[in-house]
Amino acid sequence: MGKHEHCPELLNFLSDYVDGALQDELCAEIDRHLEGCENCRIVVDTLRKTIYLYRATSTDPTLPDDVRQRLYHRLDLDDFLGL
Repeated sequence: MGKHEHCPELLNFLSDYVDGALQDELCAEIDRHLEGCENCRIVVDTLRKTIYLYRATSTDPTLPDDVRQRLYHRLDLDDFLGL
């Protein structure tokens, strides 16, 4: 197998890895892979920057109560509103 045999496997765990939601053993394995794979390091770095920029520039997603009630009612989720 080639140098990049584990790259597709890494992509399956990328979101959880960046969020810090993986088991320590798997994180260590991914860290080892990233040490030797510039392509995956670029992907991880780009994802981290994208998440940072989204969080830094996004506005408060809070919906007004009347809009939330109409939406939940339309989706048949009235129980979540306590209605």
